[in-house]
Amino acid sequence: MTEGKKFFSAANIAKLGVLLALVIALQAFGGGISIGVVQLNFTLVPIVLGAVLLGWREGALLGFACGVVVLVQVILGLAPLYTIIWTNSPVVTALTCLVKTTAAGAVAGLLFRLIEGKNRHAAVFAASAAVPVVNTGLFIVGCLCMQQSILAYQQSLPAEAGFSGMNVFVFILIGIVTFNFFMEFAINVILAPAIHTVVRAVERRAAR
Repeated sequence: MTEGKKFFSAANIAKLGVLLALVIALQAFGGGISIGVVQLNFTLVPIVLGAVLLGWREGALLGFACGVVVLVQVILGLAPLYTIIWTNSPVVTALTCLVKTTAAGAVAGLLFRLIEGKNRHAAVFAASAAVPVVNTGLFIVGCLCMQQSILAYQQSLPAEAGFSGMNVFVFILIGIVTFNFFMEFAINVILAPAIHTVVRAVERRAAR
């Protein structure tokens, strides 16, 4: 049986459908929970699971779906940063939204397959860590490609926030990325392997 035929089984299609629904629902309606300045974002977890359980193409598809929802939120201007970057740099903003999570899902799947034969647990953790790292790294690259927009956002913040006069790159790291990245990283390396273990246990039990 070819790899394509193996994928198009009822079980795999069901998994992809559930994960796709989770990605869209989490990103659109509840992927982020704010606690002070920290944003708890669970949207990347199903992308990791798709990449690990189904493959890099499915991980990329889930990441792309996430990117589409993010782009819609950006266009709707659901946050001050979104409004400014979309108004000033729509093309770069759109590419950043779509590429970062798509690439993150693909890299996670490829990394998992590369390490899986040596140690499956290590492969799951590596894939879980890769998604927030790639996602954040490409977001930073996107921000650097639209520095004027980021500078406009920086200047729109109140003086008491402490970002006035700060180097744009430093502002991206400290003012936009740092807290969210570490929280996304922690959430992914804890939840994704745990859920993966449960899913594998259920699959083994069902196969008996």
